Amino acid sequence: MEIAKCDRPIGVFDSGMGGISVLKELYKIMPQEQYIYFGDSKNAPYGTRPLEEIRRLTIANVELLLEQGAKGIVVACNTATAAAVRILRGMYPDVPLVGIEPAIKPAALQPGHPTILVMATPMTIQGDKYRNLMMRYEQKADIIGLPCPGLMEFVETGNTEGEDLKVFLENLLAPYLREIDSIVLGCTHYPFVRRLIQEIAGERVRIFDGGNGTAREMRRRLGEAGLLSAHTGSGSVKFENSLATEEEIELSRTLFQKNLL
Repeated sequence: MEIAKCDRPIGVFDSGMGGISVLKELYKIMPQEQYIYFGDSKNAPYGTRPLEEIRRLTIANVELLLEQGAKGIVVACNTATAAAVRILRGMYPDVPLVGIEPAIKPAALQPGHPTILVMATPMTIQGDKYRNLMMRYEQKADIIGLPCPGLMEFVETGNTEGEDLKVFLENLLAPYLREIDSIVLGCTHYPFVRRLIQEIAGERVRIFDGGNGTAREMRRRLGEAGLLSAHTGSGSVKFENSLATEEEIELSRTLFQKNLL
């Protein structure tokens, strides 16, 4: 018996474990849906790879989710979004397809011309999408881009609270703490270390990430396409990973259950 299109799963893709922070937001606002999460931990990190390689990997992994019947796709990776979402929308114009971008807009629209630190991968900071975002809001805020090579690897190994991670973040953030009002988490891995970042930055500094906005946009697009599930019970989440080990799947489940605040 063929599954009705609205009952098919939502596919969520990331270069590794980070997109699980977006998956959590999706599940919060659409708990009745079915989800397939694919993490490409075998090829992580994407943020230090050449653009064409990121593009090729992203397209291949999105096609893998579509082959499994995904009714919509969330590219829950800033780097992959910048590299490939526009191309994917051209390839699959009838598929609700949402990417993610650094939450510069809500941070910049705070009163008083704030100073914002955008933490992201080197590829995101160098990309046109980030530059265009920064130019759009540079009259409303001072925006500082901070490449964070090495940070996502802590999350990929399940280290979200260790002393070595704390020292890493302290050294990374120390030059900026006196001048900033807000921090934008421009990589979906970073919400998993949000608690430590907040502790180091202090309660005065507001922290923003784009996960909730991405989830709301996917709900809107599915609604417009008539693809929201009509079920009222709880849906399910299936985890897949390119490393295909039980350790990776178990870490995925652990991160999904983790409280990010």
